[in-house]
Amino acid sequence: MKGLLNDPRIYQIVTLSGLLAFGWLARAFDIDPVHFIAILLTACAAQALGSFMIATKPDFKSPLITALSLTLLLRADTLWPLMAAAAIAIGSKFMLRLNGKHIFNPANIGIVAMVLLTDAAWTTPGQWGTAIWFAALLAGAGLFVTYRAARFDVPLIFLGVFAASLFARAIWLGDPFAIPLLRLENGALILFAFFMISDPKTTPDGAIARAAFAGGAALLAYVLTFHFFINDGLFYALAIATLVRPALEWLDPAPHYKWGDPVTRPKILRRFLPPLKTPAHPAPAE
Repeated sequence: MKGLLNDPRIYQIVTLSGLLAFGWLARAFDIDPVHFIAILLTACAAQALGSFMIATKPDFKSPLITALSLTLLLRADTLWPLMAAAAIAIGSKFMLRLNGKHIFNPANIGIVAMVLLTDAAWTTPGQWGTAIWFAALLAGAGLFVTYRAARFDVPLIFLGVFAASLFARAIWLGDPFAIPLLRLENGALILFAFFMISDPKTTPDGAIARAAFAGGAALLAYVLTFHFFINDGLFYALAIATLVRPALEWLDPAPHYKWGDPVTRPKILRRFLPPLKTPAHPAPAE
């Protein structure tokens, strides 16, 4: 049990599950439970098949996280686009790899594939609203999860650069600051920053490379969204950034992250908090 609690994926599962349960109980999200079940079963089946093909024991925490993310962010009128997104997401972990890591964030590439290649699925940023309390609560949970996953810096850099771009745009256009503030209160943006782009398996391992990765993705997301008027600019930006990630890792090499690796506190926190003892655990091959 102690080893299980040291896995940051557990906290991500709890947070995303709580968010989904809140959406159902409050009737805030138009999510059919049958869709979630179909996505989850497809993701687990793809994980089991991929693990069998590379002769490793399947670990179902990753497909559960992917299924929760797809359920929260992707919509379709029928089951097949959702199931196809889940199959593409998990299949990409096994089929699209470089230097021992899968290239794309699974949920992200599943969403991009369905939205870009078909007219049968769409994303749902509008369902989240712009309640500041909800964004703050989600960000708080995300900070804890990303800290446990040693990716505390990624969402902060991403949101910082994205926010700076929005405020610069407001100044240029003469808009009141209430407009960029309203955009930053969107729950879908917070979910993306803390639970998708910060995935330790698809972000660079070096600190400098991570900063370039997060900042570059934020700038690209801003350009795609506000200059090319692409509603799904966030997701496209991350897919493009992950293609550039190998070059960033070559410029700033570092040991690959493994689930259960000890958490290294940022320098500013080390001055005030005692060392965090987190034993390392072997990670699955995928």
